[in-house]
Amino acid sequence: MRATLIPSFVTTGRRLSDRQKDIIQKFAALGSLLVLIVVFALASPAFFSVNNGMTIALQVTSIGLLGIGATYVIITGGIDLSVGSVLALSGVVAALCVKELGFAVPLGMGVGILTGALCGLVNGILVTRMRLPPFIATLGTMLVARGLALQITGARAVSGLGDAFGELGNGALFRMVTIGDDGFPTVTFPGIPYPVVLMTVIALAAAFVLTRTVFGRHVYAVGSNTEAARLSGVDVSRIVTLTYVISGTLAGLTGCVLMSRLVTAQPNEGVMYELDAIASAVIGGTSLVGGVGTISGTAIGAFVIGILRNGLNMNGVSAFTQQIIIGLVILLTVWIDQLRNRR
Repeated sequence: MRATLIPSFVTTGRRLSDRQKDIIQKFAALGSLLVLIVVFALASPAFFSVNNGMTIALQVTSIGLLGIGATYVIITGGIDLSVGSVLALSGVVAALCVKELGFAVPLGMGVGILTGALCGLVNGILVTRMRLPPFIATLGTMLVARGLALQITGARAVSGLGDAFGELGNGALFRMVTIGDDGFPTVTFPGIPYPVVLMTVIALAAAFVLTRTVFGRHVYAVGSNTEAARLSGVDVSRIVTLTYVISGTLAGLTGCVLMSRLVTAQPNEGVMYELDAIASAVIGGTSLVGGVGTISGTAIGAFVIGILRNGLNMNGVSAFTQQIIIGLVILLTVWIDQLRNRR
C-alpha cells in the first residue's frame, strides 16, 4: 500500500496553485496559437489549404512525439538533451537492419525503437545510479549517440531502402483515389497521414497514463517533492529512469518516422530537435522546476512551434531569421515560467 498511495503532504500544498498556473499557461498558449493562425491566414490565402494543413500536421508530429517524452522527464525535474541525436541513431539503426541485415521493415523499425529505449535507459542510470546532473548526463549521451550514428554510417546517408520502408512516413488513413475518364488516378482526399494518427494515439495514451494511473501520480509526486515522495514509499529512481526510457523510446519512434518519410536515413537528422521538444512542453505549461505539466498543453505548444515555422516559411522569412524568432520565443516562455514559479 505504501508504494501506491501518495500522502496528502506530498501534493496537497501545491495542488490548487499548480492547477491554476497550468490552466493560465495553457490558455495563454492557446491564445498565442489562435493569434498565430489569424495572422498567418491573413498574410497568406494558402495557409488554410488542405495541403498546408497536412504539412503542418506532419511538422508537428515530430515536435509532439518528442515533446511528450520531454514532458514526462521535465515533470520529474529532469531534462533530456539527447533526443535529437537518439532520433538519428535509432533511424540509421533501423535503416541498416533493413538494408544490410535483411530484416523485415517492422522488425528493423522495432530494433530502432529499442535502440532509443536503450539510450533512455542509459540516461536514467546515469542520472539515478551515478548521480550525474541530468543536463550533463544527457549532454554526454547526445554526443555519444550522434557520434555512433556518424560512425556506423561513415557519415553517409543510408539510401535504397525500398517503398515498404517509406509506408509509415508517407502512407495515409482513409486516403481516397478515383480513376478519371482519362484513366489516370486522382486523389480526392489525401487522407490522414499515419504519423499524425500515431501521434494522436500516443498523446491520448500518454495523457491517460499521466493522469489516471499510479505511475502518473508518482511522476508528479517526484517532481513536486522528491524527498517526500521517497519517504512515502515511492521508488524514485525507478520512476525517474522510466521517464527517460519513455523519452528515449519516443525519440526512437520519431527517428523511424522521419527516416521513413525521407526513405533515407540521415545520420545528421534531428539537430536541435531537443530544443523544440523542450520548448513545446514549456510553452504548454510544463514547469522546468518540475511537478507541473500536461500532455494537452504540450500538444498546444507543439502546434505553436509548428505553425510558427510554417507561417514564417510561407512568408519567405529566411532560416536564419527563423532561428532568431524561435530562440526569442523559447527565452520568453522560460522567463514567464520563472516569473510564474516565483509568484
